[in-house]
Amino acid sequence: MRPTDIGVPGPTALDMARAFRSVRADPLTFLGEVAATYGDLVAFPVPGPPALLLNDPADVRRVLQTSARSWGKQTVQYAALARVTGPGLLASSEPSWIEHRRLAAPAFHHQRLDAVAGQVRAAADAAIAARLGPSFHGGLVDVASLVHRIGLDAVGRALFSADLSDHAQRLLDATSDAAGLVVRLGRSVLPTASWAPTPTNVRLRSTRRRLDGISADLVDQRRRRGVASDADAYGDDLLGLLLASGLSDAEIRDELVTMVIAGHETVAAGLAWTLMLLAEDQAAQDRVRAEVAAHPGPVSLLGHRETMPWTRAVVDESLRLFPPAWALSRRALEADVIGGREVPAGTLVIVSPWLVHRRAESWPDPLAFRPERFVGAGGAPPAYLPFGRGPRLCIGREFALGEMVVVLSRLLASYRLEVPTGWRRPAAQAQVAVHPAGGMPLIVRPLAGGAHG
Repeated sequence: MRPTDIGVPGPTALDMARAFRSVRADPLTFLGEVAATYGDLVAFPVPGPPALLLNDPADVRRVLQTSARSWGKQTVQYAALARVTGPGLLASSEPSWIEHRRLAAPAFHHQRLDAVAGQVRAAADAAIAARLGPSFHGGLVDVASLVHRIGLDAVGRALFSADLSDHAQRLLDATSDAAGLVVRLGRSVLPTASWAPTPTNVRLRSTRRRLDGISADLVDQRRRRGVASDADAYGDDLLGLLLASGLSDAEIRDELVTMVIAGHETVAAGLAWTLMLLAEDQAAQDRVRAEVAAHPGPVSLLGHRETMPWTRAVVDESLRLFPPAWALSRRALEADVIGGREVPAGTLVIVSPWLVHRRAESWPDPLAFRPERFVGAGGAPPAYLPFGRGPRLCIGREFALGEMVVVLSRLLASYRLEVPTGWRRPAAQAQVAVHPAGGMPLIVRPLAGGAHG
């Protein structure tokens, strides 16, 4: 069945050939232009079952939530991710996904998140002190690099009960390479056999060996703390639970790599854009700072929506404008109905939170930074999905949101952020997450009387 057979408009094969370079170089702009031209349901010219871009919140909700069991992750996007992470929680499909999610869920229980809030604060303070210590008197700082370090340390402390400082640079280098490979593999026009000696496959094997070695070191360190088979011997962090679960070392490795990549890539990207938006909007930044000053104690990973509603609204609005996960994909396991049209099993759908969050019908003045949209919000609006929706909602959602609020509170309590003279926003680069191209250089100034480092 061709896309035209189901009556959905979209670019022709010639259009796609002409746009090939721009699609690979800047998929966010390409998807935006396609949606603007053809509407909320777009068909791409591919052989076999249809390939559709969904932008209507009702269609998105059907695929990700109400009919989620009819749509799986057997797509090029997740196959590319799995070649780096293995079949971990993010890339796996049923039934292994359900089993692994049950094993990992206790590590993200509310009691556990409340207990590790101090670890997240410590990670933020350590990175801030290392980069912006007593000798720092203000200047241009790549805050994207700073929040990457914070995110990695927070993942290590909170999920693995491990200080990853000895492995930090190795992890940063390896995960950066892995992210680039995932993007390259995911955009391949034709599938390449994993054994073929292509440059990408050679780099992939090298990157996997590096990640394997780092993971083996972490597992070995953790095992030295106890050999009993019950979870209490290891604590209740993710690594301890995995060690006590009976999973093989290879399966544990897959989950570790998945959590390290997903756990710091997305939060770091989200924080970099949030700091940019606050540097551009001094009134919004001052309001965050006033809320931090008025808060009597340490910020909680879970209770911050009530105690720091403005700061949480800033985070929510930043994730609307710059959702780290810019594209989700699903494949129909059986026939379904999308946009009032019957689609066959095998249909591929692409959902871009980047587009859904910029849909004028859902968000008045959609490109404006307006945190007040989320002040007093009772729940996620239908057109809001920075962490996905439905049963495969990101397991680390509450941890990520809490971490972002905590980091903002620690940084802005002592420093003011401003945009440099002649400011131009960095381009949004669609990698595994949406990162600022070339980093995020902002002016950082110590506040009088702040606890700088």
